[in-house]
Amino acid sequence: MQRFRSQTAALSTAFLLLSLGTALAHGQSTRGGDDLRLLDHVTEYHSLPDGIDLRSGGAREQITALRDDVLRIRITRGSSLPEDASWAVLPESRRSSVKVTPESTGDRVGFHTDALRVEIDKNTMALTVSDLEAHVIQKDSKPARFEGDTFRLYKAMGHDEHFFGLGDKTGPLDRRNEAFTLWNTDAYRFQESTDPIYKAIPFFMTYDGGRAAGVLLDNTWRSSFDFGKASADMYSFGAANGPVDYYVMYGPSPKQVVESYAWLTGKPPLPPMWMLGFQQSRYTYVPQSRVLEIADHLRADHIPADALYLDIDFQDRNRPFTVDTKLFPDFTGMIDKLKAENFHVVAITDLHIANAPHQDYAPYDSGIAGDQFVKNPDGSVFTGIVWPGPSVFPDFTQQQTRAWWSTLYKEFVHDGVAGFWNDMNEPSVFNTPSKTMPEDVVHRIDEPGFAKRTATHAEIHNMYGMENSRATFEGLLKLDPNTRPFVLTRASYAGGQRYAATWTGDNSASWNHLRMTTPMIENLGLSGFSFSGADVGGFAGSPQMDLLTKWLEIAAFQPIDRDHSEKGTADQEPWAGGSEQETIRKRFIEERYHLLPYLYTLADETSRTGLPMVRPLFLEFPHAFPDSHPMDVDPAAAGEFLLGGDLLIAPPHYPDELDSYSVEFPSRDWYDYWTGEKIPVPVAVASTNSPQPVDPNTIAPLTIQVKPELASLPVYVRAGAILPMQPLVQSTNETPKGPLTLRVYAGEAGSPCSGELYLDDGKSFAYQHGEYLRMKFSCEVTADGLRLHIGAHEGSYPAWWKEIRAEFYGLQPKQYRAAVKGREVTAEQSAAHISVEAADDAKGLDIEVK
Repeated sequence: MQRFRSQTAALSTAFLLLSLGTALAHGQSTRGGDDLRLLDHVTEYHSLPDGIDLRSGGAREQITALRDDVLRIRITRGSSLPEDASWAVLPESRRSSVKVTPESTGDRVGFHTDALRVEIDKNTMALTVSDLEAHVIQKDSKPARFEGDTFRLYKAMGHDEHFFGLGDKTGPLDRRNEAFTLWNTDAYRFQESTDPIYKAIPFFMTYDGGRAAGVLLDNTWRSSFDFGKASADMYSFGAANGPVDYYVMYGPSPKQVVESYAWLTGKPPLPPMWMLGFQQSRYTYVPQSRVLEIADHLRADHIPADALYLDIDFQDRNRPFTVDTKLFPDFTGMIDKLKAENFHVVAITDLHIANAPHQDYAPYDSGIAGDQFVKNPDGSVFTGIVWPGPSVFPDFTQQQTRAWWSTLYKEFVHDGVAGFWNDMNEPSVFNTPSKTMPEDVVHRIDEPGFAKRTATHAEIHNMYGMENSRATFEGLLKLDPNTRPFVLTRASYAGGQRYAATWTGDNSASWNHLRMTTPMIENLGLSGFSFSGADVGGFAGSPQMDLLTKWLEIAAFQPIDRDHSEKGTADQEPWAGGSEQETIRKRFIEERYHLLPYLYTLADETSRTGLPMVRPLFLEFPHAFPDSHPMDVDPAAAGEFLLGGDLLIAPPHYPDELDSYSVEFPSRDWYDYWTGEKIPVPVAVASTNSPQPVDPNTIAPLTIQVKPELASLPVYVRAGAILPMQPLVQSTNETPKGPLTLRVYAGEAGSPCSGELYLDDGKSFAYQHGEYLRMKFSCEVTADGLRLHIGAHEGSYPAWWKEIRAEFYGLQPKQYRAAVKGREVTAEQSAAHISVEAADDAKGLDIEVK
């Protein structure tokens, strides 16, 4: 054990007064004694094999390295660290460690890993994390502060530092100059300034000069994050109670940070393929005949679709896990008929259970018998008003309660319901001032890895919805172990992506809400929830028909494409508003189905790496500009997003405006997705101050002007991409007929060119035992043409195609001759591309165009 004492008592006193003065300037209490504690100097420290343990009087800070690029920081105002347990972080990641090299100088102590250096100033206890090239990743700007049960941490903020994450908070993509509260809230008709809303995901990414780092505050209590709103030179975060337990993940690339966060909190499981199809929903389709009518209309108009949703009115008196047999006289027969027409039915199952004793309501009777519901402080069962009236609430912090909850799905699963929708799980309660459970309601933690104890709702609230979706997900696996569950949740916490997809909640049918959707989905993806979407067309209110059309166009390129609206609004199915609007909408839904091989390959990538399907531009292009700022903050790029690494979707930032707007590209070589034409790149021009031409490579990324039109949406493909596409089908259950198409977009000679395809049965877990198909593609631009390599099939799952059609864009070959495996074949020519068809024998082949 080593001990350190401040050089002079006067220095320590001066620093304390300075800290308290700053606290006073921010409106914070300066009370002394046990109520206020600042970790402002080191009194003791000792090295650990994987980090360092420090004391500041009676307070303690421990910093350990889980990996060379991932640190864990724990701080307590007492001498003992709190229980080492987490609802968010995976046990195997939390237990991980690497050996570190201790370091100590006259006034600093710390350690380094193979990627990071950790330094603590002994005089101030300020923590600095930097990479081995001395780039500061994170630096304390003030001492860690405890006041009563609350705590707050303060970090220096760079003049060009940007912040992303926290899930689907409203407002701009960049969180800089904003402040947020994390407290899951039923926020019907939320607006751009509404906070808090449905989810509490205490993860954010910092981005400065092309270098990225992530921070996860693993604390389930009400928490808050301030990214420079209170002070121009620092950001801060803290919580009302609970442990100071946070993780720092270093990139330096933003992709590495996202993958590290997935390593910590888990990756989304591979969803059933039908989740990627078009989904039609409403509050509510009743009676049974109306549900069948919607299905028939979709099929009659040949609008591809995969899912129909049942909202609360299909239930008996809004009671979960029931069916209103008057409105749905043959529920099982309806499910069978829809299944025969390749529709998957998703049924809502809210977590509030009607408080209905002696009424033969099995969920209530079995729950009471098993003591499954949360309690008031006096030990009675808590009751709150929700859709069924007086309701009780499962105590999902108990493993036995989650097991009981899973049994409630047995009949629905037996009947063939394909997916389940956990709504209102913030939880929403109508008759309390807070519109949720009182904070003193009692939960009983009985969970592997946790000490068995009681906890108030103030501690459990933010992860309650996640554990609801977990119970549903795990229950469906028990009931049907070889079918991938589909669970859709409204509320969640960090790590909730392990159990459910999500959506952005009760949005409104307005142009502004369409504009807000993109940054919400992007930040959800950065925060672990790749599989997300918004209520297409808007939930609250009736959309203008042009708004519905434009929303359906954009949603065709987002992970979940679900058209949903509330009771009392106008119809907003794809045919609403007449045939002209329907024709446009249908074309974009069809394009989504053509792209299913690409979409499903992205979903597989998400399940393996945690990388989101929808991405901000800086995720793929962190160095698009010489100063490496995130180009998504540019006004010209604010409405754009990437689908995977190859497709750039560029609606106007303000989608209701009629003026021409700029599309800003993150690199120089792109193609128009619809026409196949290459976007012209800047040419060398003479400077007004110099006779020397300007090198196009030094010009900011390519920008073009676009005139918005109702029937069009600008979509672009990165040069060097190879997109797998399929013939049109009406549902994912239907086998495509015809060749697999590979669209090859030529780049410059020597530039990378690649693509991939992943396929399996789209339903089961057989892929985990080798029953999948993976193909990798690459191409090389040669002096006189292009050579495409199609890799051999990996895995045992059979392809649905016999032939591959390769379409080459951007080529100007000298001879327009093609060869497959060295044998000359016929090449077709069109205005946009050259195409070649070849048999696919699963062993791999080469196609050359000259």
